[in-house]
Amino acid sequence: MTAVSAPAPLLRDRRFLLLAAARTVSVLGNGFARVALAFAVLALPGAGPGKLSLVLACQALPQLLFVLVGGVIADRMSRSRLMVLSDVVGAAAYGGLAAMVLTGHAPLWAMCVLAVLAGTATAMFLPAMEGVVPLIVPASRLQRANGALRIGTNSAMLLGLALSGVTVALVGAGWALALNAASFAVSALFVNGLRLTTSPRAVSSGWADLRDGWHEFASRQWLWAVVAQYAVVVAAINATLGVLGPLVAEEGLGGARAWSLIVAAQALGMIAGAGIATRVRVRRPVLVAVLATFPAAAPMILLSAHAPVWSIAAAMFCAGVANDIFGVLWSTTVQREVPEAALSRVSSYDIFGSLAFAPLGLLIAGPIAARTGTGPALAGCAALVVLATAAALLAPQVRTLRTPAHPLDEHGKSPRTRPRPVPSPAIPDHD
Repeated sequence: MTAVSAPAPLLRDRRFLLLAAARTVSVLGNGFARVALAFAVLALPGAGPGKLSLVLACQALPQLLFVLVGGVIADRMSRSRLMVLSDVVGAAAYGGLAAMVLTGHAPLWAMCVLAVLAGTATAMFLPAMEGVVPLIVPASRLQRANGALRIGTNSAMLLGLALSGVTVALVGAGWALALNAASFAVSALFVNGLRLTTSPRAVSSGWADLRDGWHEFASRQWLWAVVAQYAVVVAAINATLGVLGPLVAEEGLGGARAWSLIVAAQALGMIAGAGIATRVRVRRPVLVAVLATFPAAAPMILLSAHAPVWSIAAAMFCAGVANDIFGVLWSTTVQREVPEAALSRVSSYDIFGSLAFAPLGLLIAGPIAARTGTGPALAGCAALVVLATAAALLAPQVRTLRTPAHPLDEHGKSPRTRPRPVPSPAIPDHD
């Protein structure tokens, strides 16, 4: 009889560190790309809002259209290998965009093609990423791991957005895009070190895999109820952050400087929320996660009333905290409750459903604000958040789903029992 050795702490777990480094570097590069791509397009001869919208749409739509395909592929092959391939494609796409901008030969059609390629790479990457965490982290540490990953990615995004404007101003949009391409390449190197394999599966068609994934998704009331809620919530948040908030800032809050302060407060709140979520322990995680959505309405209400900037920033900070508490609890619950073999497909339905109305929110926010004014439009967004969240609470499983009765501690042992010898062999590795 031999005792199972306790797993190393997260910060000494080589595979977790590789994954965290890959995500942090990749998100840092994406922070550069958000600003750089917009200025690169606007620098084209005759470019304007229409061409910018076209390129951004070419990047965003494949993320929605192909994410279900990404889920099927991720459950069929090594998820780490798919992440590496996606990073390589992303590096090629942004490298091509950088080369066109730096050489001064950037036809709009070619930028659109590369934007589609970049969006497709993201659609392949995200479901695989969601399915990788449980393969390298013990079940007892999923919440802590998800929180740590979010702290890294949120900090990287904040830093990337903060430095992107300076980088574009100093060296130009082309070099900023080149930095993003390099970040994808570095991410691929880190992820390649994971070397995860996949369990053998019976041969089936892609449609059968999609149907099986849909069954796993639809059979869990708590899952589809919250995804339906977030289809509305994300649309309202997108409309606020993308269109209505900047309009209000321009109308009377102080313009871009005030809006930057408000958005930065939200980002800082998200970092704080992820840190809190690594330590909080709740018996009903989905209920707490859904309740944490209500604060998202607060900054919308304050913006609609043209409240002082400091109060809006404070509300955005609180909304950011609540947002990442939701995110960590949600990811951990999905990873714990959904079978590993179907996790990427279920995650792809989650992503697809949550983003389903996001483009619509951006599309109709401007016309509605033009007809009713920004104040009523923002009040409408706040009402949608509150109503959708209240509706999700009506689902019994949302209110009653519980974490395991005897959660494991960070060493994989029940805190209510004394450690005791167990039969060998030790816990099998996923590599």
